[in-house]
Amino acid sequence: MASVLANPVRMIERGAPHLIETEDQLAAYTKALFRLTAEPRPSRAQVQAIDLLTFLIERYEEARYAVPEASPTDVLRFLMDRHGLRQRDLARELGGESVVSEVLSGKRRLNAAQIEKLSFRFQVSPAVFFPA
Repeated sequence: MASVLANPVRMIERGAPHLIETEDQLAAYTKALFRLTAEPRPSRAQVQAIDLLTFLIERYEEARYAVPEASPTDVLRFLMDRHGLRQRDLARELGGESVVSEVLSGKRRLNAAQIEKLSFRFQVSPAVFFPA
């Protein structure tokens, strides 16, 4: 290992993965990651490459697309706005229009069943509906 790291500049010049700086690089790294993760039985080196590419992609996305902290209510309002929904459109998931109103006004917190339904509907992680 020490001999490989003796000349990191040469490693980069020869095409070793490096920090992602552009959307084109992100696309290329993501494509390579998908190829590697499609392997039915990845080798040890392939697993290490998967870990490295995942780290580099996550680092870029966290820096580039940082998600501001938001309350569950703020997240729900944002998702409703993005999907062009009104309160009554979520009545089935939350248990009625009055419940939707209470959640959006902060009088009621979302429960686990409601969070599960909302995360499925909007295809987001349930974690976005938990307080930070």
